[in-house]
Amino acid sequence: MLDFLQTAAWALVALGVLVSFHEFGHFIVARWCGVKVLRFSVGFGKRLVSRYDRHGTEFTVSAIPLGGYVKFLDEREGTVAPEELDGAFNRKNVWQRMAIAAAGPVFNFLLAIALFWGVFMGGTSGPVPIVDQVEPRSIAAYAGLEAGQEIIAVDDQPTPTWQALNWRLANRLGDTGHIKFSVRYPDSTLEYHMYADIDRWLAGQEVPDPLDEIGVKLWIPKISMTLAQVVDDSPAAKGGLKAGDEIIATDGRDYRDWDQWTSYIKAHPDQAVQVTVLRDGAEQSVTITPDLVTLDSGEKIGRIGVLPVAASWPEDKVRRYHYGVMGAFSKGLEETWSKTVFTLNSLKKLLFGEISTRNLSGPITIAKVAGTSADAGWQSFLSLLALLSISLGVLNLLPIPVLDGGHLLYYGIEAIKGSPVSEKVQMIGLQVGMAMVLGIMALALYNDILRL
Repeated sequence: MLDFLQTAAWALVALGVLVSFHEFGHFIVARWCGVKVLRFSVGFGKRLVSRYDRHGTEFTVSAIPLGGYVKFLDEREGTVAPEELDGAFNRKNVWQRMAIAAAGPVFNFLLAIALFWGVFMGGTSGPVPIVDQVEPRSIAAYAGLEAGQEIIAVDDQPTPTWQALNWRLANRLGDTGHIKFSVRYPDSTLEYHMYADIDRWLAGQEVPDPLDEIGVKLWIPKISMTLAQVVDDSPAAKGGLKAGDEIIATDGRDYRDWDQWTSYIKAHPDQAVQVTVLRDGAEQSVTITPDLVTLDSGEKIGRIGVLPVAASWPEDKVRRYHYGVMGAFSKGLEETWSKTVFTLNSLKKLLFGEISTRNLSGPITIAKVAGTSADAGWQSFLSLLALLSISLGVLNLLPIPVLDGGHLLYYGIEAIKGSPVSEKVQMIGLQVGMAMVLGIMALALYNDILRL
């Protein structure tokens, strides 16, 4: 229950920040253009909290926290007093109305730049992408990738860290052709270029894992067989295991690999196993019966309640970056641009069926990711906010009536032909746009439910 409340709280924080900044863009530009703002609302439905400023604008927080809106004085929505006509939205010229409509998405991009700026000001780091294993007969194997190579670029785009490598590969989802890998061996400056053939790569995958699909496992430090924690009242504690014990054998089998050992434990629920440990320089044996645990998938596994000593990364396997004020700002601009291009490219692939619509996510998935990123630290949470802000900005610029992009489309036509789009056409567009948006939201929510 506590985890649910924390996830919900971080989701509300994320949505509140994104919606407020987006609507503030519309609000402030409308004010600059002389439009009277009647209401600034975060959320829809029943107003929970509200106050008025000296300009007569009502600022409110409403009950349904899935968006927001800014309401302008407008003759099309009611009678406007003669003395207030100059402040009506519909009385402004087309360029002012375009500026007001575009301001929300523009402010989302500005927010992303500011958030990435903050992330890079704090410095960043990431593991170096060094190949540890290549699956036989995999895409990577046919391309010629080998253990020990560092992947320094994908399609001529640098991949200094795991994160960069994953982003570059994710950008190729649904593509046909080849992926170009640039690699080098340790202590060598020579670069080798290899090509992996792909055909509608991972187009139907719901949650694609690019590295796994090309058949590569990256190097990670070996997990220690020494126990850092033994959970109270767990099978391990009841059997006599203690923090500081080093696992050396189980049921007569020697173990020096944590994953292999935990796989053995998982395979023996409700069965007594003999665990040999090294404690204070001497070997001792204890008998433990793993609890039977049923996973969400229905699989039944054994669990004893221990955690290993955290693996430590050698400094030469980690890249750390530190930026000054202007360097971090420049990097924030670069990151915002690259993620915007990635988002547009992903939308194009969704539209043409190159990647599965099951990749669409709704509020439930966003909430879960927000909670996870918050647990991972402030930089992770700010990076997620920046990505969501970019997505919100891009989606709102789509030329769909109801969205800001739809308004911009109408205003653009008006600027070209010299008169507004007819009310009938706007009404039809509104109905079609509403149906499209509701359909997309329903599909995203359906995908969320399937993932629960």
